[in-house]
Amino acid sequence: MRSRLMIGAVALAAAFLVSPASAQTSEEPASATDIWEIARGGLLYDKWWEVIEADAPSDTHPAYPADGKQKGSSTWRCKECHGWDYLGAAGAYAKGSHFSGIKGISGMKGAPVGDVVTLLRGDLHRFTPELLSDSAVQKLALFVSQGQIDTDAYIDRATKAAKGDPAKGARYYQTICAVCHGFDGKAMNFGDEQKPEYIGTIGSENPWEALHKIRFGQPGVGMVALGALDIQTSVDILAYTQTLPVK
Repeated sequence: MRSRLMIGAVALAAAFLVSPASAQTSEEPASATDIWEIARGGLLYDKWWEVIEADAPSDTHPAYPADGKQKGSSTWRCKECHGWDYLGAAGAYAKGSHFSGIKGISGMKGAPVGDVVTLLRGDLHRFTPELLSDSAVQKLALFVSQGQIDTDAYIDRATKAAKGDPAKGARYYQTICAVCHGFDGKAMNFGDEQKPEYIGTIGSENPWEALHKIRFGQPGVGMVALGALDIQTSVDILAYTQTLPVK
């Protein structure tokens, strides 16, 4: 009986996630809080066109290195060059298919938001008003200035282990995240049958991405953003996801 109820709840939650009414839209709160705006900026950093409901760019970003291994719309994602750990070539993207040689954004942590906007609007980043409205670019800049964390303080870079308490994280995961991801984290497969990718997979293999999405959500769907909670709580949730099945 309990398993049938769980399956029904997950199915309902999944249907809710993909319904147009529940998806993240360009609509804003009547009185937006700073944490909402930062979370919105974190989503834009991830995949901005999904957030503003625009078509993905078809070309490769002009600033993306010619010898880079990515091409097309993916090169317009901020995370593609600057990384989920915000360290760019000095972090997890120091090698592998996402290596670009481009530095991270950590140097802009705490910078005046206006200075970040100027950089985003400039010839290097090319986020023109036709691509991102003033409101959107302001939120992206706010995330860069105020939403970053020192991921090395919360994730061991050598082992990828979260510096959190899985038991504490379980309390949040089982009452919030499990509604959609399931108690075992396998209710949603982001890969395919041959190469499945669950929340446990991402938490263990790419904890920086998992932590970013725990804090800010997933672009284009109604995923809860937990950025209003203290950062250690998010890290505890990440630690719990690392106990879940990876396949």
